[in-house]
Amino acid sequence: MTSPSTGIRSATSDEMPRAIAAIVAAFITDPTARFAWPSPHDYLATMPLATREFAGSCFKHGTAYVSADFCGTALWLPPGVEPNGEVLERMFRDTVKREHLDDLLATFEKMEQSHPREAHWYLPQIGVDPNAQGKGIGAALMRHALARCDQEQTLAYLESSKPQNIPFYQRHGFEVMGEFQIGAAPLVTPMLRRPRR
Repeated sequence: MTSPSTGIRSATSDEMPRAIAAIVAAFITDPTARFAWPSPHDYLATMPLATREFAGSCFKHGTAYVSADFCGTALWLPPGVEPNGEVLERMFRDTVKREHLDDLLATFEKMEQSHPREAHWYLPQIGVDPNAQGKGIGAALMRHALARCDQEQTLAYLESSKPQNIPFYQRHGFEVMGEFQIGAAPLVTPMLRRPRR
């Protein structure tokens, strides 16, 4: 499914490395990602693997959306599809900065508990390469997926790990459900969007 006006489309499994590269570039200053991997080397070595475990099943479901130039990616998990928690936890235990591990694992557990009980689309990650930000790519990615949520009359849910991104999500109809911060880990803000008619 391609959005003709923006070039937003579903990425294939073969395109996963290109799609994930936009996430890695966009998240280079993300508080939670850099809490996990403060060293640039560790971040660049591990973030692609973490993204694949966290949201890689989007590619199987056709819900990994990319811009035509692969500068932007939005990874959406359909209702009933969840990240591979066991593999993700094992990867965290092997890679995350030791003194940050417990707080990070507790943060991910709290994120899991914060999901709505009703069927919902989950946006684990959306990002635009810093060189391409400010051109409307993020908004086009968001509109593309939310049109489907509205068509299906389904909730959309995400967690904002960067306070400065909250207004962007609010412009697309997401509302803050609360916030939490565990130990030394960064603040996380769960957000929910009800479908529009």
